[in-house]
Amino acid sequence: MKKFKYILFACLVFYLSCSSGLQLKLKIEIPEDPQIDLDKFNQIVITNFLIQKETKNINLNKEIVEYFKLEIEQNFEGKVVSRNFSIEDEEIYKNQDFWKGLVDASEQTLFFTGRVNYSEEIRKAILEKRDDRSEDPFPTTKKLAERKFYTLNIDLYLIDAQTGNPLYQRSFKETKGYQNPNQTAYFAFFDLIQQVKVKFFRNILGDKKIEERYLISR
Repeated sequence: MKKFKYILFACLVFYLSCSSGLQLKLKIEIPEDPQIDLDKFNQIVITNFLIQKETKNINLNKEIVEYFKLEIEQNFEGKVVSRNFSIEDEEIYKNQDFWKGLVDASEQTLFFTGRVNYSEEIRKAILEKRDDRSEDPFPTTKKLAERKFYTLNIDLYLIDAQTGNPLYQRSFKETKGYQNPNQTAYFAFFDLIQQVKVKFFRNILGDKKIEERYLISR
């Protein structure tokens, strides 16, 4: 596919060089470098996440670990495993000796972990609706409406097992509202974690942005 793109691009340049007074606007994918070089590692270990507040009917730690394990396996050539380590407070992310002692120092291992706060909120608002069929120039009806809002705050860390230093750290906050009064926290969670995953992968895998370029023939 890349070879075909280069051939097509070369043909366009040749075409313009044989013409005069032509201008062609092209959209080109410009790759952006990832924030971390995953090729240096042969294993990613996903650990427990620090859950700051448990959510009823959801095992957040289990769902997050299983979700990211599956997604990372599809984008990482090395081994991806999950391990149950005791994560009790936020200071542990700064404890280099803790992370250095969890695996064999000879292994090129990257730890993936973080902390999570997931919350639910019901917001009320007065909605006004105009009835265009009425002869009254300003006919409106008012009603009290409720919306369920779910917010996922999650801090993600990628920690080098050899040094114990975080190579990547970022906080994400995703919020989404639902008109459905029966919307559950469980299904809303997967809507929000999907949004986090897209941004997280954009950071660690790199991204492509579309830029416009002009070919001008004189």
